[in-house]
Amino acid sequence: MSAPPLKKPVVTEREARQVAEAARERDWRKPSFAKELFLGRFRLDLIHPHPLPTDEAVRRGEQFLTKLRAFCETKVDGALIEREARIPDEVINGLKELGALGMKIDPKYGGLGLTQVYYNKALALVGSASPAIGVLLSAHQSIGVPQPLKMFGTPEQKQKFLPRCARTDISAFLLTEPDVGSDPARLATTAVPDGDDYVLDGVKLWTTNGVVADLLVVMARVPKSDGHKGGITAFVVETETPGVTVENRNAFMGLRGIENGVTRFHQVRVPAANRIGPEGAGLKIALTTLNTGRLSLPASCVAAGKWCLKIAREWSEAREQWGKPIAHHEAVGSKISFIAATTFALEAVLDLSSQMADEDRNDIRIEGALAKLFASEMGWRIADELVQIRGGRGFETADSLRARGERAVPAEQMLRDLRINRIFEGSTEIMHLLIAREAVDAHLSVAGDLIDPEKSLSDKARAGANAGVFYAKWLPKLVTGTGQLPRAYGEFHPAGHPDLAAHLRYVERSARKLARSTFYAMSRWQGRMETKQVFLGRIVDIGAELFAMSAACVRAELLRTTDGHGREAYQLADVFCRQSRLRVEELFGRLWSNTDDVDRKVVKGVLGGAYEWLEQGVIDPSGEGPWIADATPGASEKENVHRPIR
Repeated sequence: MSAPPLKKPVVTEREARQVAEAARERDWRKPSFAKELFLGRFRLDLIHPHPLPTDEAVRRGEQFLTKLRAFCETKVDGALIEREARIPDEVINGLKELGALGMKIDPKYGGLGLTQVYYNKALALVGSASPAIGVLLSAHQSIGVPQPLKMFGTPEQKQKFLPRCARTDISAFLLTEPDVGSDPARLATTAVPDGDDYVLDGVKLWTTNGVVADLLVVMARVPKSDGHKGGITAFVVETETPGVTVENRNAFMGLRGIENGVTRFHQVRVPAANRIGPEGAGLKIALTTLNTGRLSLPASCVAAGKWCLKIAREWSEAREQWGKPIAHHEAVGSKISFIAATTFALEAVLDLSSQMADEDRNDIRIEGALAKLFASEMGWRIADELVQIRGGRGFETADSLRARGERAVPAEQMLRDLRINRIFEGSTEIMHLLIAREAVDAHLSVAGDLIDPEKSLSDKARAGANAGVFYAKWLPKLVTGTGQLPRAYGEFHPAGHPDLAAHLRYVERSARKLARSTFYAMSRWQGRMETKQVFLGRIVDIGAELFAMSAACVRAELLRTTDGHGREAYQLADVFCRQSRLRVEELFGRLWSNTDDVDRKVVKGVLGGAYEWLEQGVIDPSGEGPWIADATPGASEKENVHRPIR
């Protein structure tokens, strides 16, 4: 007989941080370009020459892209999916027959064995036809059953589940709960050991693919007991198991065709053989999976940027105002330049990060996170600028445009669809904190005990000695560097091309400045550093810009030597770097000149009711009900809306 479900954990902020810290990958066994960048070391050798896929990877990838493009052009009606808020079953079955469910799965399990680079190209292609399909495929393979099993599954688990995932079964990843988001320490779903099984009880929210999934990766808390280490643990769960109920299919402002729901588990028996990894390793498995899984979101942003550039070009040539096409008006032209340059940089960041992931030569946990952060923010800005360029037509739906005889351009849909990327798989705010933690890891490794209030005086003394040795070697290297040599990186200034070498010298100088700023902040705030979230966000944003500039320059040089568009690539990289440098300088200025202190005072006043008078004069259209739905474990009282694709 199983034990009763555990009560929802009540944890302090410090305990929550400890859970997150325990789930981190602590070792750096391979070099990381981005980690070095935050330490003030510009390791161009880690990304240049630009890594390239093998001939076999290109052949296999291009062959699949040709088939996928033909399928999307003839079988996928994106407007229909948007109107009906559902991907037709025949489209999903067609994708299964094409092998799209198994793009990243090894051929020995029936998959296509595509590289990360070509997987992303496929997601960008299919996502441009219908963003909902892109989400379905990426949620299935990037974070669903295939990826964690590939990395942590046993041979028996791989043999049992991967062939199904490659051809027939859709998977989903279930971590979030109604009252648990980026704070997994409060996870309430339980998995109680009972003989050779675990018994699952709990409720999961925002289960992308959950409504149609056949297999689930579920994170649940195993109680500590005799013979059981306990902790948050990952399981593969069959959705046909008794006690699994999809209680609701959620609807959103964008991505209307995704199958996202609420799933309840009541006394669901899961064989111990379906546990992924040991007990307590669930969060580490989830975070490690996301290191490369996050790259699917930049793929959708790159696709959006390419489409926005196409529409901006065609529309701004056709639309005339004051005697000339609007593209020739500077106010519109600057937006087009931003879209073109930023799309080039987004693709550079995505391809570089993906190829580095394929080579497995570098640790890309920071690069993948930066790619997700930067692409989601810039992709949203690109779509917003397109809506502005289109004017009233940008705000009008594609169906309305079609009905009155104009081209059905879904610009407003693009804006709605992209908005979630700033929240999916780690919100921008969480990504700032996650990346910042990795960026200061070297400092905490040598000086962390100095600012830990729980450490003894002897621990602090040892930390002080270690820190003295580290900083004595490190700090002098931040004073001068290659970026101050006028002819450094000369290969990036070929005759007749813009001078990208100057931008790389700027990146090198700025990396050292960024490291000095981080060190100064740690010296100033010490243990309070972790509370300076807005400051840390700016540090990370500077690093993201420097990474994007580096990727853009390296990609431009690659295209110059291997492609017929080298001159144009250099021009786009130059413009992007100029725009990026302006943003970097602003961010550096705001590190120390900002409104952070007064903002905190205003927040305190808002929460204390000091400004309630400002809320008067409006009507709140919100409906009745609790802010957070009740998720008390128990049998479901709702109809099961699970809809497997057959």
